[in-house]
Amino acid sequence: MAALPERAKYVIVGGGAVGCGVAYSLAKAGERDIVLLEREPTVAAVTSSQAAGLVGQVRSSVERVKLAMWSVETFSSLQEDEEANPAWRQVGSLRVALNDERVAEFERLKTVADEAGLEVHFIDNDAARQKWPLLNFDAVRAVLWCPSDGYLQPYDLTMAYVAHGRRLGIEICTGTNVRDIVVEDGRVRRVVTDRGEIACDFVINAAGANAYHVARAVGVELPIIPVRHEFFVTVHADGLHPDMPVVRIPDITLYLRPETNALLVGGWEPRSLALDVANYPIDQATPPVESDWEVLGEFGAELSPYIPKVDELGVRSVFKGWPTFAPDGRFIIGESCRVKGFVMAGGCNAHGVSGSAGIGRHVVESILEQQPSEYVRSLSPDRFTETEWDWKTATEEARQLYSNYYAIGH
Repeated sequence: MAALPERAKYVIVGGGAVGCGVAYSLAKAGERDIVLLEREPTVAAVTSSQAAGLVGQVRSSVERVKLAMWSVETFSSLQEDEEANPAWRQVGSLRVALNDERVAEFERLKTVADEAGLEVHFIDNDAARQKWPLLNFDAVRAVLWCPSDGYLQPYDLTMAYVAHGRRLGIEICTGTNVRDIVVEDGRVRRVVTDRGEIACDFVINAAGANAYHVARAVGVELPIIPVRHEFFVTVHADGLHPDMPVVRIPDITLYLRPETNALLVGGWEPRSLALDVANYPIDQATPPVESDWEVLGEFGAELSPYIPKVDELGVRSVFKGWPTFAPDGRFIIGESCRVKGFVMAGGCNAHGVSGSAGIGRHVVESILEQQPSEYVRSLSPDRFTETEWDWKTATEEARQLYSNYYAIGH
């Protein structure tokens, strides 16, 4: 194991897709002297490794659409490198409406996409059936098609960030546990790890389910709530291939995509489960997620009318993790007014992998631009440190945001 550097301008805490995406974005912006710390023996070993890898750009605001478009542009650029790419498949996506109220929402989403410059359009059921022959479209009222959406492999994406970042001089230190952050005269000065200390000018908190603890180390309390998410992958299924589009059926709160020649199915639980961050310390791994077969069975039952074949398919593997949510459903990005040099990149609301490049871009903007955009300023951690809130309410709001992920108007 290489010796820990004594000093860096930037120390990024967390080696998931977000942390590595932020490091890569800083380096692409011309910044140097960047060190990334990860507790696990390898990057993308915790929540990022459990992500489904869906990349969707249709969102309810122009700012969110543009962030997603930037991520897609980045993934497409990284994919051109044969030696280090994110296994990005730009196969498009089908968003399926089962009632008139959802159709009206799709029309609103298309208006937002048009304003942002994202190509989306409605296609008829026959055209959709040609793209997904296994899906029963008889009860479908409308299908919104986005040709530039797709999916990738989260581990491959993170390793692509690492490979390209290292070429730009980023130093990655795995197997390194952060224990404390020293603040002097209102500014971060150094990071204390189990392998020594690193003096620094900026600490960027991309620690996922440990982001609350990293913030608390500098005296900043933020409502970053880990909420359980699960999906399953079936055994081999005839009629599936990797170039089929991603499908979202929000009226039954499900998404699906091919996983090679198998079916990946995930959804948003109506009875969400949140983790109490007070129950584990900064240098301890998050509690493991136990597979909830009742919930996974409900996913299959909801999908069965549309893909009857799902009842016949065995489950090959289950993936589950603790993506973090902020109670207002927005990212927490930027420097804290309370501690100079302490920068947040958290509360990703289950968009950590798909939004990692866009989040990285916003972090860079928050640090390097004298006048960040109004949108980036709205993501500041100051919205929580300078207002009153309580953990019980914040946790309930985060759980509700998760459960309502596909709700109309979300």
